[in-house]
Amino acid sequence: MKSSDVANETAPTADHGVKATAGHQKFAKQILEHSARAARARAMGGPEKLAKRAKQGLLNARERIDYLLDKGSFRESGLFGVSYIPEMRDSTPCDGKVTGFGKIEGRRVGVVGYDFTVKASSSSYTNNRKMAHIKDTGGRRGFPVIFLGESTGVRMPDIMGEGMGMNFEGNRFLRTRDAPWVAAILGNAFGSAAWHACCSDFCVMRKGSVMAVASPRVVSMALGREVSAEELGGWQVLAEHSGFADLVVDTDEQALDAIKRFLSYLPTNNRQPPPVAAVPEGSDEPVKGILDLFPESATQAYDVRKIIRAIADKESFFEVKERFGRSITTALARIDGRPVGIIANNPLFKGGAMEADACNKATDFIVLCDSYNVPLVFLQDQPGFLIGPEAEKRGVIGRVINWMNALLQVSVPKISIILRKSYGRGFINMGGAGIADEIAAWWTAEVSFMNPRTAVTVVHGIKEEDDPERFAKLLADMARTGGAYDLAAVYGVKEVLDPRETREYLKETLDTHTLRLSSGVGQHRLANWPTSY
Repeated sequence: MKSSDVANETAPTADHGVKATAGHQKFAKQILEHSARAARARAMGGPEKLAKRAKQGLLNARERIDYLLDKGSFRESGLFGVSYIPEMRDSTPCDGKVTGFGKIEGRRVGVVGYDFTVKASSSSYTNNRKMAHIKDTGGRRGFPVIFLGESTGVRMPDIMGEGMGMNFEGNRFLRTRDAPWVAAILGNAFGSAAWHACCSDFCVMRKGSVMAVASPRVVSMALGREVSAEELGGWQVLAEHSGFADLVVDTDEQALDAIKRFLSYLPTNNRQPPPVAAVPEGSDEPVKGILDLFPESATQAYDVRKIIRAIADKESFFEVKERFGRSITTALARIDGRPVGIIANNPLFKGGAMEADACNKATDFIVLCDSYNVPLVFLQDQPGFLIGPEAEKRGVIGRVINWMNALLQVSVPKISIILRKSYGRGFINMGGAGIADEIAAWWTAEVSFMNPRTAVTVVHGIKEEDDPERFAKLLADMARTGGAYDLAAVYGVKEVLDPRETREYLKETLDTHTLRLSSGVGQHRLANWPTSY
């Protein structure tokens, strides 16, 4: 029972400010002991450690939870948990993990807050059981679980000897996407904090934090040379190279705000449709100026994110993995209040050519959206997949097929729009050739097996500088049937759009393809797809 639930007492007492009854007097000793134990547990690692964090501008575990959850909604589970080793009980309040249940914008969530002030939030038998309960309950009852990660890894001596048989969670790291998992990396994150982040659907990282399998000290000992924290698993490594960090921010508060915003696009679990939001006033205005954002020249670069912002509801653009695989932009947004996932080629980076990282990024995002009933919108403007020795060493060919395997299993609505060029296999991976439920083209669209200029050289063995006049004639012949109206003539695209019609087209088409027979819920064939591979 919460203290706020106690009522109908007759006289005040020292504990909780409630009124005393005869029952209070009878159990006075137990009441005082309960209050004292709860206060010790909530004191975490003590005032000195908490003051040190505050001086550094860092929130502690309880402050993070209070900021994240609706006011007064947190119900703690495991307040009185401590280390199973008797000598460590007094020094391990809550055993270094603050766990429980609460609400975000009125929707139920589970939360695991790593308390770095207690044994550096290292994992042990007791706190592993606490975390397991939150994860199991979220999975069985259908609500998101959030991990606020900061830990040095496993705790010794808890994990030594017989502790090995007691501590590991085993199959609790094997999950299906029945309800979202979300993680924040808010300090040093090794061991379970790292595992949970990599198992999550979304991971936000605060600059200055580090995530890796083991700490820099352990890695340095193993390699026989000094390895810095940033080199091992700093934000640039995770956001720009491995792609495990979906978003990078400057403060704890920004990380927690990002978690709330990410969850606002998704249903509480995959048996529900995504929540529809009110459409902000003025959302139909930016698309009227979209021609100013798009270059006339087919070879000139532009930032597709400006196009997305023009067609999406005002201020609804939420980019995922912005620093990774940058020739593809993946973003959650809303169209007429409906959440959508947008996959768009971005010519600003590598001309929109898709390499291994971009393929992984697209695949991850497809899996996310299909798992949580979010329709997909593809915006095509790409010259194909990046080729060459380095691309093959990165396994690009397998990444292309992973993307295709995922896309072919998608059961949410898929809408594709060709903005400009779309060449080769990339046309298919971006929803062409009958993959998307609806496909349209701007009047600037051009589809071909490869860049027509390259095709002239491959087929006819002539370069433009060798014979410009003949090259121009052959180029015109090679490109004559790949324009927007040519595709529309054979129903290869369903509509040719004035770019200024794009938002209205998407509003109408998303409504047409609403999953009415299943109340907005897809088939989730990708729910078991690995979260990291």
